[in-house]
Amino acid sequence: MGPGRTKAAGAARQRASVTSRAIALAVVLLVLTISYASSLRVYINQRQDLAATRQQIIQSQQDINNLSDEISRWNDPDYVRTQARIRLGWVLPGERGYRVIGPDGKPITGEVEIAGGGVPRPTPRKPWYAKLMGSVQAADHPKPAAQDPADEPPITEKTRPGTTSHKPTGKPTR
Repeated sequence: MGPGRTKAAGAARQRASVTSRAIALAVVLLVLTISYASSLRVYINQRQDLAATRQQIIQSQQDINNLSDEISRWNDPDYVRTQARIRLGWVLPGERGYRVIGPDGKPITGEVEIAGGGVPRPTPRKPWYAKLMGSVQAADHPKPAAQDPADEPPITEKTRPGTTSHKPTGKPTR
């Protein structure tokens, strides 16, 4: 065993130890990455929750401001008087109140906008001349007229439906 073999064995050991050190370093870095990744995930979730909470606070503050404005409006007697006129239909003494009634029989309030042109007509499915021809054909084959109830004989004791042919005795039947 010469000095050349010792140097070669030492170099092989050195390469093997570097490789084992590299593997150990890679394992340590992997463990650190996994632990930091879970911590980073928790941090990102908390930041999202914090942003959502801040947005809720801003929305709640806007709602509070709107409600405060409404309270201040209701403290104004002119606003209360106007709301009584609109919502309850009140009028002051000496005034004449009018109420517009819609086609459904319900009063139309100021909240409903009255349509100017009515309901638009649906577009015809057949041209006018086809409808004309259909009415000519219907005139050629009229339906039989319904029987007029005035032409029937009057209902009497004898002709009343559900009676028998015997004479009534005047006693109630059971």
